[in-house]
Amino acid sequence: QVQLVESGGGLVQAGGSLRLSCAASGRTFSRYVMGWFRQAPGKEREFVSAISWSGGRTYYTDSVKGRFTISRDNAKNTVYLQMNSLKPEDTAVYYCAANPVGYSSDSPGRNFGSWGQGTQVTVSS
Repeated sequence: QVQLVESGGGLVQAGGSLRLSCAASGRTFSRYVMGWFRQAPGKEREFVSAISWSGGRTYYTDSVKGRFTISRDNAKNTVYLQMNSLKPEDTAVYYCAANPVGYSSDSPGRNFGSWGQGTQVTVSS
């Protein structure tokens, strides 16, 4: 398994930007599909975005398309989530996760077996 540590969360006004980072341990980082999920208070955890092993394919939930960008640097064992035009409804704890099997378009959350501790993102109106 890979160990993950997120950073970059914080408090930002609506319309602002944040960049989340997720640093992974281990030498097999490039073999994992990496994803970002979030959980708002009182809600279930939801899929936000994922990126393929090479970074050539990216996936987003509809609510963040055009505003969020996922990327990865396999040399640094790090995946990023650039979040622009933030809205109050983006407020949540954001989690990084690793998937050794592959992305499932039918069930985006499937196969993610390693999780970070989460980083809080708060967007004020």
